[in-house]
Amino acid sequence: MTQSPWSVAVVGPGGVGGLVGAVLTRAGHPVVFVARPDTAAALTAGGLEVSSVQYGDFRVPATAVPRLAAPVDVCVVAAKATALDAALDAVPAEVLGAGLVLPLLNGVDHMAGLRERFPSARVLAGAIRVESTRVAPGRIAHTSPFCAVELAGDDTPRTRLETLAGQLGAAGIDAAVRDSEALVIWDKLAFLAPLALLTTAYGATAGEVREKYRGDLEAVVGEVAAVARAAGATGDAGAVIGFFDRMPPGMKSSMQRDVEAGRPAEVDAIGGAVLRAAARAGVDTPVTARIVEDLRARGI
Repeated sequence: MTQSPWSVAVVGPGGVGGLVGAVLTRAGHPVVFVARPDTAAALTAGGLEVSSVQYGDFRVPATAVPRLAAPVDVCVVAAKATALDAALDAVPAEVLGAGLVLPLLNGVDHMAGLRERFPSARVLAGAIRVESTRVAPGRIAHTSPFCAVELAGDDTPRTRLETLAGQLGAAGIDAAVRDSEALVIWDKLAFLAPLALLTTAYGATAGEVREKYRGDLEAVVGEVAAVARAAGATGDAGAVIGFFDRMPPGMKSSMQRDVEAGRPAEVDAIGGAVLRAAARAGVDTPVTARIVEDLRARGI
C-alpha cells in the first residue's frame, strides 16, 4: 500500500542533507530546509541542483528557513558536528512536536546532546553511507553509486522505524532497520574512523592509505573494532579491512575534504569519540591515539 508523504525538515543542507532532502522532494515529500539565513535565501531562490551517478542530474525547488516554524513528521539532522549546537538552536522541541529526529552524523556523542533537547524515544540512531559534497549553496555532487541509511531506536516502536525506512526506500534511498542503536552507530564508526583519520593525517586517498600505510590501517581498524565490540556492536575488523580494500582507490574522506577546503574538521567527533569510548571500556588504542594527537597538534 502506498504511504502518504511525510513532512520533512532537513537541518544542514550540505552534501548529505542536501542530497537526502532533494531526493525526498523529488519523491513528493514536502521538505523544508533549515539553514543559515544566507543559505536559506539562496536555496529558496534557486532550488537544489543535484549531479548524481546514482540518481542522475536533476533540479528541485526548495523551501528553506532560518528557523523551523511548524511541526514535521521527521527531522533529518545532517549538520557537521562542529556546527551542530547552533544548527539545533533553530529547531525548538516545542515546534517539532511529535516528529522523529534522524541524525545522519559522524561519531557517537551527538546522541546524548540530541536527547537533552528532544524526547529520547523520538531520537533515532542513524547512519548513512554515501559520498556526496556541497560544491556551492544549492549544488550537490553525489559521486558514489550508493546512498544507504541504517536506523534504530532502542526506545522507539519498531513500526515507526519500519514506516520511516519504507518512506526512504520508496524515495530511492536504501534503508534498513537494525536491532540496536549500538550496531548502527559503531558499525559505521568502525569503518569511518580509520578512513577519516588516516586519509586526513597522511593527505592520502583510500588507495594510497591501504598501499603505503597498511600497518597503521590494520592497527587502527583493529583498535576501533575492539572499542565497537565493547560498545555492543559487531566490530568485525576483517570485514572492515575487506570493505576498505574494495573501495575506489581515489576515494577521499569527508574530513579530508574539509581540511583541504579550509573548513573545520570533525577530529574530535570521530577520533575523540573513539578515544573517549576506549577509555570508558578500558580498551588500549595507541595507534589511534597517536594519529588523533598528531592531527590536534597540527591544529586540524
